[in-house]
Amino acid sequence: MEMDITLYLQIAVTIFSILDPFGVIPLFLAFTSGQSDEERHKIIRRTVTAVAIILIVAAVVGNNILGFFGIDIHSFKIAGGILLLMIALNMLQAKGALIKTTKSENNEAIEKEDISVIPLAIPLLAGPGTISTVIVFSSSMESIGEKMTLIGIIIVVVATIWPIMLLSKWIGDTIGNTGINIAIRIMGLILASIGVKFILEGVKAYLQ
Repeated sequence: MEMDITLYLQIAVTIFSILDPFGVIPLFLAFTSGQSDEERHKIIRRTVTAVAIILIVAAVVGNNILGFFGIDIHSFKIAGGILLLMIALNMLQAKGALIKTTKSENNEAIEKEDISVIPLAIPLLAGPGTISTVIVFSSSMESIGEKMTLIGIIIVVVATIWPIMLLSKWIGDTIGNTGINIAIRIMGLILASIGVKFILEGVKAYLQ
């Protein structure tokens, strides 16, 4: 499959939208209240590293996992599209991707010393929707070069989480909850469109 700049952008925007770093800002501030800037920076560094590793692994071995369970990519596209729609509908109500975590898990996370991997990396950022989306994109790439391109896109997109989380307090104070909710809704609309596309592609493949 020959890749072009349009597909690069589609993959990047999709992954960024499903990561939803703006939606994580209120939770990150709650989790790290009372901690020093140095401690927050360590958490951010570990979180970004963990998210990158998780998504890269999904891109590299995701197809093998599907094959092991006997799941074809068309079924997975339909399931992934439905999952994206569920997350998107939640985001369109400015609730964030609450399918990723529960209120009790959030309360427990506040009491944890290190919340970088769980729950920030998993499941808040690299949740099932993010992982399934990466696997869907990876399945359409056959050559090593295309896989490496996807990995590069993942690294670049995940790297954007770093400055957003570093500036989380400033972003929260500047644009407030209204601004964050608007950003979440916009990303939710993008995800809804991509979810529908995944479903239609999967159904079309079965009808052919």
